[in-house]
Amino acid sequence: MRPRSRMIRTVPSDSRMIGYARVSTSGQKLDMQIDALNRAGCTAIFSDHGASGASTDRPALQDALDALSPGDTLVVYKLDRLGRSVSHLSDLLTWFKDEAVHFCSLTEGIDTATAGGKLVFHVFAAVAEFQRDLIRENTISGLQAAKARGSRLGRPCVLDDAFLSEVQRYMTETGATVSEAARRFAVPRTTLSRGLGRVSCGTAA
Repeated sequence: MRPRSRMIRTVPSDSRMIGYARVSTSGQKLDMQIDALNRAGCTAIFSDHGASGASTDRPALQDALDALSPGDTLVVYKLDRLGRSVSHLSDLLTWFKDEAVHFCSLTEGIDTATAGGKLVFHVFAAVAEFQRDLIRENTISGLQAAKARGSRLGRPCVLDDAFLSEVQRYMTETGATVSEAARRFAVPRTTLSRGLGRVSCGTAA
């Protein structure tokens, strides 16, 4: 797909256009993206070669972000070259807005330096919030369903009840503190304290 025509921009003439390109595998080539970024007028181009979209290890992207100054524009060939997800894109766009940096995606014709392009900030923020709400709602529904089935929620217990009963007996007979018992049984103090609290609550119930 050929990039759409650029819209009229309203940024200062001394601002820079910084390009970012990415391919997922070492067998893919960056040429098409870099050619498009050069035609768009990028004065510097950073590229990650062999970095999947889901990867958080993209050093060239971080270098590109570090190179941006207020008034500059980060340019990509397509949106999927930049963000790992809608939420990640939204976070980046919010960062651009806070840093007074513009963003341009050539294929989709998105340019936040234009009046229409500024709507992208709000659209992505709304979609990302919608996505987070769905995840939160599904998580709550899943927890409620598990609770109704009698499933135990939360992290699995590291120390079983038999072990904790033995520790309690040792502490009662010797008068040892939790710290001393933790050293005696070679377990972390916080883990032992949490386990003993759980057993005590269960006994009291």
